Amino acid sequence: MKHLGAKQIQSFQKEIYKAYKNNKRPHLPWRHTFDPYHILVSEVMLQQTQVERVVPKYVAFIRKFPTIQKLARASTSDLLHMWQGLGYNRRALFLQKAAIDIYQKYKGVFPRDFNTLLTLKGVGQSTAGAILNFAYNIPHAFIETNIRTIYIHHFFKNSSHVDDIHILSLVRDTIDIKNPREWFYALYDYGTELKAKLGKRKTKVHQKSKSYTKQSKFKGSNREIRGAILKTLVESKEVYLTIEDMAKKSNVIQNAGVSKVHNILVSLESEGFIKKGKKPGQFGIL
Repeated sequence: MKHLGAKQIQSFQKEIYKAYKNNKRPHLPWRHTFDPYHILVSEVMLQQTQVERVVPKYVAFIRKFPTIQKLARASTSDLLHMWQGLGYNRRALFLQKAAIDIYQKYKGVFPRDFNTLLTLKGVGQSTAGAILNFAYNIPHAFIETNIRTIYIHHFFKNSSHVDDIHILSLVRDTIDIKNPREWFYALYDYGTELKAKLGKRKTKVHQKSKSYTKQSKFKGSNREIRGAILKTLVESKEVYLTIEDMAKKSNVIQNAGVSKVHNILVSLESEGFIKKGKKPGQFGIL
């Protein structure tokens, strides 16, 4: 397990904070709150979605569901309507389920214990760590894509198949214990700048990670069809639609074919996104 000396740690922290001073992003609305619920919303939205796309969606979402209670009581239709444009719609349901657990199990009091946070739906180690650091200023090492890029670039240049365990060890070594909230925001921003500087070479950095997997194509994928189905149902004036109705409203659904669309509808129903109508072959938002 690689560890750093005091001088290496000091030099690394100095470089990160120097870059942060010049490139910090105070326009990001979630950086002006310590509300753990708002931090949770931002972190879930930022999973696999670009920052600038998230900003307006986050603002609108918090305006619509300003509290855990509001989100816990929201209809699936309202929830998915507010989530449109972010993709990976499961995240919206997971976010609501987490809100329901906090509201019901913890009487609306947001957990501030790492292991308890991990029991919430859709909350993994990086999201739990982010909540502790950004909402409570509690130092807890975690890894997300920008952080992984930074540490591989700086400390594993001649390595391959780098395990997150080794990266996490260095994150623990270098964390600013006195101000972890600012430190991890500095890492986020430094990672963004580093990726921009690396350009196409950033893919090679990612490939050094043991956890690297090449993202599958979106066009024609089940993910694209799922998104098209939910978008069509959310935006429809009719409560229920058949596959034929959906195909008329969406080229993606039309091109997918009846059999494939039907299988995805069955999957969406089992996951709690949609429900069957009274008439055979009809589906609507739950």
